[in-house]
This record gives sequence, structure tokens and C-alpha cells, in this order.
Amino acid sequence: MAQLNSLLNSWVLLAQGVVGSLGTLAFVCAFVWRIVAPSPHSAMEAQRWLGRIALGTLGVELAGLLTHVLLAAVPKTVG
Repeated sequence: MAQLNSLLNSWVLLAQGVVGSLGTLAFVCAFVWRIVAPSPHSAMEAQRWLGRIALGTLGVELAGLLTHVLLAAVPKTVG
């Protein structure tokens, strides 16, 4: 069980790091696009993408937290 727990923790941390990095890059790009958008419609789309990126990054963090909670709930006698 300890090996499985260690493997899942490392994968969760890796996934959170990748999504966090990509999310930050996408957020910055969308923010810059919102500032320099050539039309109001384009600026509104960039604003929508900012919300989607923020929500997606938050969802990954919550999924990682849920994984840790579920692993902590497994009895130590299993495995």
C-alpha cells in the first residue's frame, strides 16, 4: 500500500505542476490578448477564457486534494 500511495502522490504532484505551469502560461496569454484585443468581441472571448482557465486550474487542485483524502481514508490493513 505504501508503494501505491507513493506512486499516486508522485503522479498527482507531477500533474498539478504541469497543469499549473500550462495554466499560468495560458492565463498570461489570455490576459495580454484581452488588453490588446482589436475588437470588443475578441476581448469578451479572452475574458471568458480567463474564467475557464482559472476554473480548470482550481479543478485540478481540488482533484489532487480529493486523491489525497481518498488515500488517507483507505484502512492500513488493506494491501
